[in-house]
Amino acid sequence: MNITSLFWLIVFQLFLTTAQGQSTPADDQWPAYGRDHGGMRFSPLNTINTHNVTNLKVAWIYRTGELGTYAGTQLHEKSAFEATPLMIGNMLYFSTPTNRVIAIDASTGKEKWIYNPGIDLKGDYSEVTSRGVSYWKSREGNEPARIFTATIDGRLIALNAENGALIPSFGKNGMINLQTGWGKDVSVTSPPAIIGNTLVVGSSIGDNQRIDYPKGVVRGYDVLSGALRWSWDPIPVDSRDMASGTWKGKGSGAANAWAVISADSERNMVFIPTSSPSPDYYGGERTGQNLYGNSIVALQASTGKLLWYYQVVHHDLWDYDIAAQPLLFDHEKDGKKIPAIAIGTKMGHIFILNRETGQPLFPVEERPVPASTVAGEIAWPTQPFPVLPAPIGLQQLTPDDIWGPTPEAKKEAAERIARLEYKGPFTPPGYKGSIMTPGNVGGIHWGGMCYDPVQKLLVTNINRLAAVITIIPRDSLKTAVEKDATLARSETGRQKGAPYVMKRGYLFTSGEKGLTMQTAPPWGTLLSIDLQTGNKKWEVPLGYMMDTTQYTGAAQWGSINFGGAIVTNGGLTFVAATIDGHLRAFETGSGKLLWTVPLPAGGQSTPMTYAVNGKQYIVISAGGHGKLGTMLGDYVIAYTLGE
Repeated sequence: MNITSLFWLIVFQLFLTTAQGQSTPADDQWPAYGRDHGGMRFSPLNTINTHNVTNLKVAWIYRTGELGTYAGTQLHEKSAFEATPLMIGNMLYFSTPTNRVIAIDASTGKEKWIYNPGIDLKGDYSEVTSRGVSYWKSREGNEPARIFTATIDGRLIALNAENGALIPSFGKNGMINLQTGWGKDVSVTSPPAIIGNTLVVGSSIGDNQRIDYPKGVVRGYDVLSGALRWSWDPIPVDSRDMASGTWKGKGSGAANAWAVISADSERNMVFIPTSSPSPDYYGGERTGQNLYGNSIVALQASTGKLLWYYQVVHHDLWDYDIAAQPLLFDHEKDGKKIPAIAIGTKMGHIFILNRETGQPLFPVEERPVPASTVAGEIAWPTQPFPVLPAPIGLQQLTPDDIWGPTPEAKKEAAERIARLEYKGPFTPPGYKGSIMTPGNVGGIHWGGMCYDPVQKLLVTNINRLAAVITIIPRDSLKTAVEKDATLARSETGRQKGAPYVMKRGYLFTSGEKGLTMQTAPPWGTLLSIDLQTGNKKWEVPLGYMMDTTQYTGAAQWGSINFGGAIVTNGGLTFVAATIDGHLRAFETGSGKLLWTVPLPAGGQSTPMTYAVNGKQYIVISAGGHGKLGTMLGDYVIAYTLGE
């Protein structure tokens, strides 16, 4: 390597370190869920690139045996293998839907150890998934490296990374019961965040069946002992907190952080993405703005002290949780680098803020939105809309958006939509049924966003699916369902403690041939946004979900999708997520599809990449998604370049 090349390599490494706001992971590894703790999901590896990606072949396949654990249970109806493995020191670490933690050799896929926490397989869990584990290593080297996992039955567990044994000095014999003091509904589906010697964990709490769910308290623990260092409540009760006055009524729960938490070690900050208070679709018992629900909240990592907050939805009535991991990056303006955070939302809104202050870096407008017609409900009169980046996804429903694959199906869609209420974005739930655009599965869903700091492009996959929400007086539910077959097929939220029951459906029909959409394609896309200007650069359909042999053009109609994308310095974006069960590679700069391969089961997870002895691998968990109805399996698959 000549001196000039060496100089630019050093400059590039320094740039990456600055861009992440913390130390850069080794190029060949993937030590956190989003690779760095700020969730960029960018790998500097470029052995696999736009010129040779078509030469990718299967390197190895590992089977977890997870499906065998479901025998005699109903877990398969909810289970989803959504894990993104970590790679540290030639070892891959990941978790299964029932929280078994597995370590395998990164170059061969050979199993090293398995830890089984013994989840009650007959338990009633809102979600049966685990998106991954967390890794910690002592700087002094006087403690064994640890793997942390948080479970769907509400435990925080510390394991020895070398052999999978419990760390007896952590908590009580290696475990902490997160339900103690908060209730049996507390579950966890995302890996904890680690900042120095502090472990930060949120929770996954059901939010449609009653008002009085546990509050979504976020807690910081000592990474060595498991001692509780601090806790932070998103539903404040202390009258000294100005936010306590934004909650009026007999109570609420949830507003929890179930998505992945981001961290900035350099600034001793964690960024908490909170969700909707319970119940999602009726706020008559929690009138007011409801701070700090539906907010990005910056806390001091070592103490839990509130530094700033930014609410993306006021008084949520639409289940518009912040589902995506906040993305930390450097924004360049007037020749200066500003530490920034991007918040992607189910509404298809992306808010770009100064991560030190919470102030918007692009204009945001408070705009009037429709009032509620439901007795007892007081919808907030305005909502924040980012001017740039412009909202993405299904933002409006016009007559041109009504769709069906046949004239008869299109007529049926038009008749259904005509019976429903729609007044644009943030139409409140109503008695006759209200259309939500986007629906509660996105816009941007839990799959989240990634960022290429070289091309300065944010890349994300989204859903373009409208939901239908109906509010029914509790004593009228039986009559309403008898009169409307679509309500009979819809999900029921009992909302115990509220005067109304909620029914949730979507603008599609289902039958023997699968889903028939009632809004125009594409139903899922992949897109990029230039984060220096805020402008969208490109958008392409992602996958397909209707029979491509029966319907001309179906291959370009896109698919409902769950799972995220990653970007690499090879100019590539890798993403699976779709109903059709393929892993794909796109050119990050243009959105051009370069490579696609079928998976043996649904790929509703986020891939990752690493290198061993100079050989780069792309790895994805392919285990399907029970609620989405994709093929279930238990595969972890690695791809590398053929000879």
